[in-house]
Amino acid sequence: MKPTLRDIPLMQELLSPFVQDGIILQRDADEIATNIRSYEVIKKDNQIIAIGALHIYSQTLAEIRSLAVNSLYQKQGFGAQIMHALEQEARNLGVKSLLVLTYQSNFFKRLGFVEIPKEQVPEHKVWSDCIKCRHFPNCNEISLIKTI
Repeated sequence: MKPTLRDIPLMQELLSPFVQDGIILQRDADEIATNIRSYEVIKKDNQIIAIGALHIYSQTLAEIRSLAVNSLYQKQGFGAQIMHALEQEARNLGVKSLLVLTYQSNFFKRLGFVEIPKEQVPEHKVWSDCIKCRHFPNCNEISLIKTI
């Protein structure tokens, strides 16, 4: 489901442990608000238990961002549900390829993504997001792509 602006504190609450662990980039409330339409969430008991975003780079390429599932609900298919929704949205928009940078490559490989060299990641990704990361430039995330 699409979140509302009222959901932003809940979205940040879910993402917070992943941001603290350096797994997901920090997104302030204004940045989330600006991009609210790119997010998908799953709610349970008035809490957001899973989240992900689809960031469009070009007419053919989009990135999966901020994919996270509350630790109490992991390994129950919620991440795959978010991915299915984001991939369907990408298809509907006419996107041809999905990019992801992750520490959880096996999850994405099960969904049909294949590993690519980081040198193939679009340069504007590096300068718009990666430079904000505390691991930059010594990143050990894995780059994967999927043709849809």
